[in-house]
Amino acid sequence: MQPKYRSAASSRATGNTDAALRSVDDMPLEISYPSRQAALYSHLREQQSGIEALVSFHLGLSTTERCRKSETWEWMCGYYNVCVPVYVDGWIGFPGKRVLIRIPLPYKLGEAVKPGNVEEKLRCEAATFIWISEQCPEVPIPYLWGFGFPSGQCFTTPENVPCHTRILWNLRGKILSFLGYPVPCRYISRRYAATLKYGYLITGYIEGPGLSLLSEHWAGQNKEHDGQRRANFFRDLSRIILDLARVPFPRIGSLVLDHKGIVQLGNRPLNFRLQQLENKSVPTDIDRDTTYDNTEVYFSCLLACHDNQILHQENSILSQSDRETQLAVLAAMRALLSNYATRRFRDGPFFFNLIDIHPNNVFVDANWRIKCLIALEWACVRPVETLLAPVWVTGKRVDQMPPGEHLDAYYVILEEFFDAFDREQKCFPPMQNSDVSLATDIVRKGFETGHFWFFHALDNPKVACNLFFQHILPIFAKTISENSVAGFKECLAQFWKRDSKEIIDKKLRDGNLYKRKLTNTFESNLRKQD
Repeated sequence: MQPKYRSAASSRATGNTDAALRSVDDMPLEISYPSRQAALYSHLREQQSGIEALVSFHLGLSTTERCRKSETWEWMCGYYNVCVPVYVDGWIGFPGKRVLIRIPLPYKLGEAVKPGNVEEKLRCEAATFIWISEQCPEVPIPYLWGFGFPSGQCFTTPENVPCHTRILWNLRGKILSFLGYPVPCRYISRRYAATLKYGYLITGYIEGPGLSLLSEHWAGQNKEHDGQRRANFFRDLSRIILDLARVPFPRIGSLVLDHKGIVQLGNRPLNFRLQQLENKSVPTDIDRDTTYDNTEVYFSCLLACHDNQILHQENSILSQSDRETQLAVLAAMRALLSNYATRRFRDGPFFFNLIDIHPNNVFVDANWRIKCLIALEWACVRPVETLLAPVWVTGKRVDQMPPGEHLDAYYVILEEFFDAFDREQKCFPPMQNSDVSLATDIVRKGFETGHFWFFHALDNPKVACNLFFQHILPIFAKTISENSVAGFKECLAQFWKRDSKEIIDKKLRDGNLYKRKLTNTFESNLRKQD
């Protein structure tokens, strides 16, 4: 069985030029993904013996224990990683178990545009694994056996290194601690000559009786009869959120593992949208070592990313109407920022948050109790206002819930989450050095004030316009007419930048060139198929 190489956007638009031209995605880039994935898979198949030797090295296997890479059809390709199961024949310590080697997809992380993005993602992901296992051991995550970076440095658990190496590493840690210096993590730095080109993480393979991904059940659930199972899930999810937020941080950023093996808050707050933008050759102007000590600067940098997408993505503006809508929304969001970036939380506290929890990343048992979270790469420390209720609970995207039937259904399910969150927070000890009530001050109140919609719009340029007109504008202009909205767009768009007209005239020309280029690409593909 051969894997199918196709991205979601390219699948929607393949053979349909009109759909591709209407898409806000960078379609030439999207269309290139299947061939790039095929090339990566071919490379990994050629590296079979090297992968097996690498995993054996990290697991500290004896000569009687043997790693065996899985067949290609068993591989699992997500949006940012390919996960390759590796069997261990004769594994004395863990009979019958297997592991998973997670390899990032460089062509989706902006590695070609901004070299080092892959290593940045891996170092932040490894640091998250380590921090959670040490600081929040009750949060269920896979066991991390080891990891390696494109630079050639790799780390292994202490149990699987030679005794003298372990003694020297521990001695070094004790000396550093005695002298008052930061202490390296428990994973021991090593060198391996034949490490993988794009780096990797080796984790336990999550399997067992009754375990399954939540996505296998959630969409087809019976809303009435599955109430208890939903309550179980929301209770566990609330506990995880509260446990991770137990210790406030002094700055906004991401945990990162440095070259000395020390976990520290020293990386920009890395979410997938930053590297998505960089993958499209849109500069974010946020250096990797940037952290923030207040919310205003951070939120302003996120708004600047919206500006840069308009300035640098070829198809960011394709019509005069589109121009006025996007620019008006950005000008309005800047004006409204002070209504949402409240003074009370300007200088913190800042909380650690897993922003990529959704049904495809959560293993549950038959009663929907959470047994493992499997995607940790985009976790970061962010302002408390950005701690938002889950969006996916009704199967709709955040911009697919205008006032009406879908939003009403969302509120019904979300009320169950709010109730669970309220109950669990009462059972948790107060957060250190903070009087914030996440349940009362943040999660529930986010809907009353519009924080929920504003910060989703701030995070995601793709949905900002829809969210603004569906939910944010009505809060401030409850009776505005359709004609008034058109005038609002036309007027406010002029306040985006001083030279906005000249910039947008150029963007409209860029859009026309993009349309011609994309049309030629589709025509060329059709000729090849013939």
